[in-house]
Amino acid sequence: MGNSSCRYIVNAVGKDGETYYTHCQDKQALKKWIDDHQEKLLIDELKITDKNQNPFLKLFSRKR
Repeated sequence: MGNSSCRYIVNAVGKDGETYYTHCQDKQALKKWIDDHQEKLLIDELKITDKNQNPFLKLFSRKR
């Protein structure tokens, strides 16, 4: 968690109830991680946080 070079934080739930928490440095690493684990994940429960996103924009990007 002390790694300041990670940009994306991933929280996901697996089909068998597993909980996944990981971080990726860039968009390519994020896409690779999702592709590698796609069969195990519930895509509807996938939450990706961009640490570099403007806090003001976060208010408007939330799904309701």
